[in-house]
Formats: sequence, C-alpha cells, structure tokens
Amino acid sequence: MDGKQLIEEGKSVLGIEFGSTRIKAVLVDEKGDPIASGSHEWENELLDGIWTYSEEAIWNGLSDCYADLKKNVKEQYGVTIRSFAAIGFSAMMHGYLPFDENDTLLVPFRTWRNTITADAAVKLTEALNFNIPQRWSISHLYQAILNGEEHVPSIRHFTTLAGFVHFKLSGRKVLGVGDASGMFPIDSKTGSYDEAMLDKFSSMIEDKNFPWKIRDILPEVLSAGENAGTLTEEGAKLLDKDGDLKAGIPMCPPEGDAGTGMVATNSVLVETGNISAGTSVFAMIVLKENMKNLHTEIDMVTTPTGDPVAMVHCNNCTSDINAWVKLFDEVGKLMGADFDRGELFSKMYGVALEGDKDCGGMVSYNYYSGEPVTGFSKGAPLFVRSAENSFTLPNFMRMHLYSALAALKVGLDILTVHENVTVKKMYGHGGFFKTPKAGQTVASAAIGSPVCVMETAGEGGAWGIALLALYMVQKKDGQTLASYLDDAIFAGSTGTELMASQEDIDGFNAFMKKYVSGLPVELAAIQRLG
Repeated sequence: MDGKQLIEEGKSVLGIEFGSTRIKAVLVDEKGDPIASGSHEWENELLDGIWTYSEEAIWNGLSDCYADLKKNVKEQYGVTIRSFAAIGFSAMMHGYLPFDENDTLLVPFRTWRNTITADAAVKLTEALNFNIPQRWSISHLYQAILNGEEHVPSIRHFTTLAGFVHFKLSGRKVLGVGDASGMFPIDSKTGSYDEAMLDKFSSMIEDKNFPWKIRDILPEVLSAGENAGTLTEEGAKLLDKDGDLKAGIPMCPPEGDAGTGMVATNSVLVETGNISAGTSVFAMIVLKENMKNLHTEIDMVTTPTGDPVAMVHCNNCTSDINAWVKLFDEVGKLMGADFDRGELFSKMYGVALEGDKDCGGMVSYNYYSGEPVTGFSKGAPLFVRSAENSFTLPNFMRMHLYSALAALKVGLDILTVHENVTVKKMYGHGGFFKTPKAGQTVASAAIGSPVCVMETAGEGGAWGIALLALYMVQKKDGQTLASYLDDAIFAGSTGTELMASQEDIDGFNAFMKKYVSGLPVELAAIQRLG
C-alpha cells in the first residue's frame, strides 16, 4: 500500500515527541518507515526562578506541530488526514505537573532542567537507599512538601509532560513504565512502582496529614503494547484545530525520551545499550537485574517494557569541541578561506584518528557547566599540557574527543568494574557520531565494546514513540518488544559496527589516568579563575 492510500484509509501511525527545543511529529507506514513529518520550535522560559513551559505554549505547540504535519502531507500526497491506526505521545522525562480535583494545574510546569530540589533528593536517596536525582518528579513533590508550599494539600494527581498531554487527549491518567520510572522507582518484577518504597515515602510524610496518599496521586503504570485509551472528541480538537481528525483512535502508553531513544536505536534487549552524544551525553544499558549497590552517579530507570536500565548522564560533551572548531574557522577566514562548517567539523574529527593513542600526553576538561558524575557543581573549560607533550593537531583533536566522553567513562566504569555489568553492544546516535569512524572509535575505546551506528538513528524519539504505537496494533501474542523491533523494524537495516583496537582502548585508559589525577587542577581553575 502506498503512502497516499495508507493515509486516506487511516492506517498510518503517528508519533509526537516534545523535546526541549522542538516538538516533532513523525508519520510511519505499516513497516515503521517514516512517510511524513512536522515540527514546531519552542523554548523554555525562566519564570520566578523556575524553568517552565506554559500551558498555552504546550497546546499551541502541539496544534502547530500537527498543522505542519498536515500541510506537509497535503503537499506530498494530496490528501487530508482524518484518522490513524494509532497515536503515541512522548516528551522529556521527569519534572512536576500537579493537578487539583478539577484537573487544574496548581503551579507552572517545573521541568527537568530545574536544580531546586537538592535537599529533597538527598533525603529521598538516603531514606529509600536508591538514587533519586533532583530532576525526578518525586524530588519535586517532596521539595514542595519540605518548602511548605500551599498547593500541596490540593494535589489529586501529578504527572510528567507526556502524561499530561496524553490525559488531555484521552482522559486517562496513565504513563508508560519507562516514563514512570523517572517519577518514582519501579520494581521491574511487578512492572509498577516499588511497594516498599511507596510505604517508606508514606511514612516520611505521615505527620503532614495530607488528604491524599502517594499511591492515589501517581499515574497508573502501563507497559509497551498495552492499550492506553482512545482519542476523545475534545482531544481531537486540541490536536487538529481544523476539526478534520476523528475521535476513537487507539493510543499507546505515553513515554519519556529515554525510552523512545532506546526504541529508535533498537537497544531494549538485556546487555545492549545506547549512547546519545551531542551538547550533553548519556548512556543507557539494559540490565539483567537492579544494581546491588547504591551509586549516586547512576540513575536507574527502565525500558518501555519495565526492564531495569542504568543511565549515566553527563552535562558536557561537544560544546568545547564546537568552540575550538569555531576558532579554527575564524583563523581560516583571517587567511581568506571560507570553510563549509560541516566539512570543517568532519575533517577535524577525522584527523583525530591520526593522533597518538594517548593524545601525546595532553589532557583537557570540557566543563562548560558543572559535572555531577565527577563531583563538580560548576565548570571551566581547561586545556593542560607539558613542554614535552606532542602538541600536534591530530593529538589536540583526539584529546578533545576523549575529553567529551571522559566523565561518561567514569560513570560507565562504575557499572562495568564495580557492578560487573556486561555490555555486548552499544548503539550510538547524535552529532558526535556524524563523522564516519571518529566518534565511533573513541566511544568503543571508552566503553570497551562494539559501537553500532544505524542509518535510522537520526529519526529520533518521535519515530521511537511511533514505533511503540505501531507495536501496540501489530504485535502478535507473546511477541516481545525486542523481538518485534528485531523482526519487523530493524531486520535488514544497514548500519556500521566498529570495535576499537586494544591500542585504542589502552590509549583511552592512559588518558583517563591523567584526566582523573588532574581533576584537582580543574577545581583550582574554577576556584581561582572561574
């Protein structure tokens, strides 16, 4: 069936993801291939010291994104969208959206970006013996309780951005288990919130005598493949202001961007993972079981089917590289050369592979901001070398590629060395991997496992949630998400897999010894020069 007929007969599947700077819609066919897309650019705002997106921005952004998709479909296929086989919504994880008994938002949306819950995060981590980061929804709720905020007694439901959008369009207060795992810890054996931890949290706030219980205000947890309701008449009007879209369309559980990233990179199977490297960098590895010990450097979330996932999240990755490439671009312009920026990046990344495996002994720190994994609340980009180091362009660029993943390496070593986690393969996506072999080689050397870059990795989370919606309507009895992705979506997909040489791995480890021993130098730079 061609795209036009598929859309006319309402058999295409829609996925929409709310990212931090863009809302993206992807329409897929029965094979999961994208056939149309739309987008809307948006930005968070700082309101009374809180990073937020207004309700108006959420709904205007959603309808504008959908309108852009409709326009593109009309231009490409000459048809008007009236229905879909299924719809899925996803969004950036965590944050805080509390509602009263009338489903009115009590305070402006507090996004994952806010760092205002340090006291709550520390207390919860200690009490639950489980790492609870500041950005988690339960941290925001508990901090509001500690602050004595007047809206807290009125709460009857709280959720994430994806959960909010799904509720308004379906009427159901549910979350996919992956997104729910960023609200409150999940027990992977039951696929829902950890009962013992719920009891512990209840005891922590018992003296407050709130008219609600934590179990009652958390969203219901659903796993990938379950039906999460249908599009209501009101929801159809929110999505399509023209009124062409029909109600009654099945909807899959709303998910977070971590889960959709796993799906889009086919890394939901145990002992696989993905590394997303751009302005920031994070790696996620699917585990056989939860870690035995508490490590505050590691976040524990889940796949969209509830399997435990260890996440290492670092604030800094390519910003320092971008700054140096911009400097070289300025040198070129000074000499009368006008470089293509993309080609310049490609050549600068590529030349790094010609450098010494240990970067000639040089070291740098890419800390534009603080880096929690290594214990820094602030940052200052720093490049350090001694007179005898081999100061060449290949060594210089290799050093910066190493530095981009060094903090991540610290976190991953906790998993592989201290927790004996096995990583059979990692899937890479993001700008760091655009230049063939360069980013892949460095990432493989850092992780010590093969790194695969799929051609489809650039489709992003909107494609990932579309695939989850497609899985809901196509899955066979007993078919797991992992087997569905392998057999129906990624079978025959081309990609490049690369395993770093032992010399590359040894070189990265030599760099890391200097990097770790030099962290006090970075601290001194922040204290003295920051």
